[in-house]
Parts: sequence; C-alpha cells; structure tokens
Amino acid sequence: MKPVFLTLLLLCASLSCAQTRLEDGGHEIQLWTGGGHSASGGVSNTGVWNAGVRYGWILSRPHGPGFLEGRFEYAVDAVPLFLVFQPSNTAVGAGINPLNLRWNFATRGNVVPYFELSGGTLFTNHEVPPGTSSVNFTSGVALGAHFLRDRCNWSLELRYMHISNAGLGSLNPGINTIQVRLGLGKIYSRSRGSKP
Repeated sequence: MKPVFLTLLLLCASLSCAQTRLEDGGHEIQLWTGGGHSASGGVSNTGVWNAGVRYGWILSRPHGPGFLEGRFEYAVDAVPLFLVFQPSNTAVGAGINPLNLRWNFATRGNVVPYFELSGGTLFTNHEVPPGTSSVNFTSGVALGAHFLRDRCNWSLELRYMHISNAGLGSLNPGINTIQVRLGLGKIYSRSRGSKP
C-alpha cells in the first residue's frame, strides 16, 4: 500500500509548468486524502479515512451575480482506499464518485474558494455499519479552497459525508461524518489552439 501511495505522490509532485489558473476548458488532476469522525444523526463512534484521485473538467466561464460569480466544474473521483473504523471491526473498501459538482468562486488572487456536492458508491469487506450491507452509497457537501502555486496547487476542505445502503438491507441507520480533506494537484489550461 505504501509504494502505491508514494508513487502517486511523486507523480503529482513532478507535475510542472507555468502558474496554474482556473479557466474554462481547463482540466484538474488531483490526489487527495481525508479523514474524520461520525457526527450526530447516524451511527456513532465511527471514524473514516480515505484517499483518491480526481479528474475534473472546468465547464464554464465566470458568471453569476456579485460575490457568487464563479466557474462550474464536473469531476470524477476514484477512491482505491476507504477505511471505516467501527467499534466491532475496521472495514476496508474502495469506491467511485461519478458525481462531483463544484462551483469555483471567481477570484483574482491565488486563493479560490469553492462549494461542492458529491455522490458515489462504496464497497467494503465488512458491513458498514455492522448488520447492514457491504455495498453503500455516499453523498456529501464540501466547502474548501484551492491554494494556487507555480507548480502544483493545494486544496483544503471541510466535508460532510453521509454513508448508507439506501434500503438495500432491512436495516439502514447510516453514518454521518465530518471530514477534513487535503489535496495536491494540477490545473491544466485548455490547449493553446482552442478558441477563446
């Protein structure tokens, strides 16, 4: 597990070119990791840690009124490692999040705040929570910011994630978590030959 993570980290660290900027037609590649603990409204005494890779498409130019002006981004996450620390066991899993809708607020500086809605699936080796299902669905909302740098950009976010089996089993108590996520990535501008 460590060699794969280190390889991915070195790959991302090797990405380099001019100052990164969010622009329409651009693409985002990011490695991320996050973790947190259960919140009220679901099963308690549960912790989570996950790591993944994201590919995103910046689909729009800045639009919207006043301080809400921003760009729309759609992204897909592959989550090869998802740990759920339950009182009875630690479930190891993987997932995919095919629905990540992000609004990147338009700013002129190197800090770009964003708001995100997401959804996906999670497959684990143990039932999550115990007595329910090893196939679950995830939905979430996040507030965060990109910190744009010359070579790579960082992102930091606070994420609320709900994990449940959506009624696949007779029990569906769900797990609500509050997570902190850190990402390291690169935003590529559209190709030079494309029209403005």
